[in-house]
Amino acid sequence: MRSVRTISRKDLKGKDLGYFLAGFVEGEGSFNVSLRRKADYKVSWQAVMSFNVSQKDPTILGVLKKELNCGIIKVRKKDLLYSYDVTNPQDIIQRVIPYFQKFPLLSESKRKNFAIFCKIAQIMDKGGHKNLSGLRKILELRELINEGKGRTRKYGINDVFPD
Repeated sequence: MRSVRTISRKDLKGKDLGYFLAGFVEGEGSFNVSLRRKADYKVSWQAVMSFNVSQKDPTILGVLKKELNCGIIKVRKKDLLYSYDVTNPQDIIQRVIPYFQKFPLLSESKRKNFAIFCKIAQIMDKGGHKNLSGLRKILELRELINEGKGRTRKYGINDVFPD
């Protein structure tokens, strides 16, 4: 007969915590790139990378924030939903991406989204988002993230490049 052992929070350290948080993000997290109109920008648009996890209980979000050592936790007043957000490009490149490279996501769809997100981060880190050809490449890649039903975007590639 197999025995079952309950794992407490104090048992989750190092790799165990890393894999636990990766599993949590697997189900609840998202890697996104949004667009904002910016009249004062050379290309008139700002691409914004974000890593986000939302929950009704902020406990695990706090653990994730402490582990990644970046981002903010905020609460939406209308439904008391907590959200952990990282939008600083350097934090994404230096903390978020390496963390999930060390503790990889398991599902094919989340791995694919993360890989695309990493490619976009590389382009943006080299300043590609500041010219039209780089922005086009970012938006083409962005179209491949979270494909399928339920995905809504305020602005799409056709808003920027109405060819």
